[in-house]
Amino acid sequence: MTEFLLPLAALSFPQIDPVALRLGPLAVHWYGLGYVVGILFAWWYARRLVENDRLWAPGGSPITPVDIDDFLIWAAAGVVLGGRIGYILFYDLARYLDNPAAIFAVWQGGMSFHGGLTGVTVAMILFARRRGFSVWSLFDVIAAGVPVGFGLVRLTNFINSELWGRPADLPWSFVFPNGGPEPRHPSQLYEALLEGLVLFIVLRLLTHSALKLKQPGFVAGAMVTGYGASRIFVEFFREPDAQLGYLLGGWLTMGMVLSTPMVIIGVWAMARARRAAPAAR
Repeated sequence: MTEFLLPLAALSFPQIDPVALRLGPLAVHWYGLGYVVGILFAWWYARRLVENDRLWAPGGSPITPVDIDDFLIWAAAGVVLGGRIGYILFYDLARYLDNPAAIFAVWQGGMSFHGGLTGVTVAMILFARRRGFSVWSLFDVIAAGVPVGFGLVRLTNFINSELWGRPADLPWSFVFPNGGPEPRHPSQLYEALLEGLVLFIVLRLLTHSALKLKQPGFVAGAMVTGYGASRIFVEFFREPDAQLGYLLGGWLTMGMVLSTPMVIIGVWAMARARRAAPAAR
């Protein structure tokens, strides 16, 4: 008996061109479009949240739609710079030290979620201080919409046949074009479902049903906790980066290491928000 299903028993990998559009020498990749659409959705959704007085404590949102418009460039810079720097430092430093010019080849992939989160967090802190409103409220309105971007980018990881899962003997396994002959977990789709769709629904319930925007920091804490917990769970099915492998010679991965503090910080943020403001009635 073989250890895994034969490739014919696995699902056929869809032949989707990673390039969404070609304009002469310019190639627009699905991966880049995922980031762009995700950022634009988070901007649009944040505007909707700050315009809805029902969701906020008496007096309405401390943030205006104009503030959200002005923050868009800050957010994009934080995501791209933080994501790239985080990937270089945590995942493939030796390669970029050997070839510094590759640092700027962002179209080839190589972005870290944890780095992007750090970058946009720094951008939010600086922006909120400049405008004079609570950074916790800005955290909340931005956090509420970002799972859509998470989901889209994970779908493009699947299209690119990258960040695939560990070998699996399951009916929904895929034989990835560059993942060897074994059927594998489509871990990108697991992440798209949990970090994208499920997390967005949870945050939507918190903002519109539980009215947690009245407790600044709670929604952001829930997003960070939800992402961290989802990522740790999926790491058990995801193949670790080849240049890193398993840490400490066991099952631990870099994704788990970086996500564990997120869960702790997120739980702390939710607890702080509950203490700082009374629950909405």
